[in-house]
Amino acid sequence: MDDSLLSDLKLSLRLDPDEEEDMILNRNLIAAESYVKGAIGNDDGLMEGFYELDSVKQSYEIAVIALASSYYTFRSSGMTGRITTLFMTLDSIIAQFRGKYL
Repeated sequence: MDDSLLSDLKLSLRLDPDEEEDMILNRNLIAAESYVKGAIGNDDGLMEGFYELDSVKQSYEIAVIALASSYYTFRSSGMTGRITTLFMTLDSIIAQFRGKYL
């Protein structure tokens, strides 16, 4: 797991260093990366290095951090409202990247 992503996630959640929380946050980051890459396309074959492109990297990381933050903040599946706004933002980033990926 990229330490800078973990640091950015903790900053966005305004969390202090805590090893137990780091384990949860790392799992959330892995799940978020898997979700975003699964929605766009895996980083292999002809598109190897796609998520490291200058035109992709920052927005990709924002999408991953936003989703991982929501996994941490909204641990119950019964919540609505703000989470809907997150997925609208996430879906727009994913849609934009699908076009670039293809």
